[in-house]
Amino acid sequence: MADSTAVVAKKGLEDIIAGTSAVCFIDGREGRLIYRGYDIHDLVNGGATFEEVAYLVLNGALPNQSQLDEFIGQIRAEQNLPSEILAQMLRLPASANGMEVLRTIVSNLSFFDEDVADNSREANYRKTIRLIAKTPLVVALFHRIRSGGDLVMPRNDLSIAGNFLYMLFGKEPSAAHTRVIDVALTLHADHEFNASTFTARCIAATLSDMHSAVTGAIGALKGPLHGGANEQVMKMLLEIGEVAAAKEWITDALASKKKVMGFGHRVYKTEDPRATHLRQMSKQLGEEAGETKWFEMSRIIEDYVLEQKHLYPNVDFYSASAYYMMGIPIDLYTPIFAMSRMVGWTAHIMEQQADNRIIRPASEYTGPTELKYAPITERN
Repeated sequence: MADSTAVVAKKGLEDIIAGTSAVCFIDGREGRLIYRGYDIHDLVNGGATFEEVAYLVLNGALPNQSQLDEFIGQIRAEQNLPSEILAQMLRLPASANGMEVLRTIVSNLSFFDEDVADNSREANYRKTIRLIAKTPLVVALFHRIRSGGDLVMPRNDLSIAGNFLYMLFGKEPSAAHTRVIDVALTLHADHEFNASTFTARCIAATLSDMHSAVTGAIGALKGPLHGGANEQVMKMLLEIGEVAAAKEWITDALASKKKVMGFGHRVYKTEDPRATHLRQMSKQLGEEAGETKWFEMSRIIEDYVLEQKHLYPNVDFYSASAYYMMGIPIDLYTPIFAMSRMVGWTAHIMEQQADNRIIRPASEYTGPTELKYAPITERN
């Protein structure tokens, strides 16, 4: 029974401030996403690379050239996997899901990290560099293994985005495709106290290790109401099939109260600023490939949902068709999300442990309180 003076419980902790952070700020009414003081539009339109943004999120300031060069060098030095991990990946079942593989391998990487039990800022930063470097390798190699292709290892002259595409497809990616992935990674790098980040902070707050906190975050991101939504969006577009069928499909879906993935957000009351850039990338990729139907279907759906439900597309809606136009398998969409969000998760873990207090919210009890125990022989 709740105390009459207690704060009213809110399902899903909606609008409840659970802590403070200097990593990321979301202005839901204005539709702004800010990393360490920098608006996401300014970063993307200014041509910032994912490596620059990762440095910013982790260190609190944009790097100068020598700092960026050192940061990139640190990442490239860790773009490898222990032979035991690679052997394990080769033994995984063919039916394994990309997020399941990532969750398992990231957890097992802790066995080979010399800093695993050290929660100092310096050790956590070294673990952060390793996780950022190794996560794209795990995702790309998983796909190569299950596809029966030769294993392609990263090059020292490519960016994180470029290396991921190179390893995934076994050929040097175009500058345009590399930039699309680079921007997508930037857009997904952090997003305040979302479900996976809050999971990571809760685990970190117990003074558990970084690998444990990140593994928990991956598990949270896997859910279709979080990172898995972009996969569901593309499956929806494939189900619709053709531009001419889009209006009827979305009309019927809303009439039957079917959940349409990729719309609405707990925080944003206007357009998700990440969707602004992903919409443009989806359009650009479709035009370059001479296959605009996925973008056209998306626009029809977006316009109708906005008109009927006043809901805007979120980050998942246009990332789906953008990735599909690049030939990326649908079940890798969420692992790509995790590749990027590794930056945000680790930044929040370090921030949490720098001024830590275990996260232990209260609950509003709704069950009985006066039941009396009876011996089992007296129970019906």
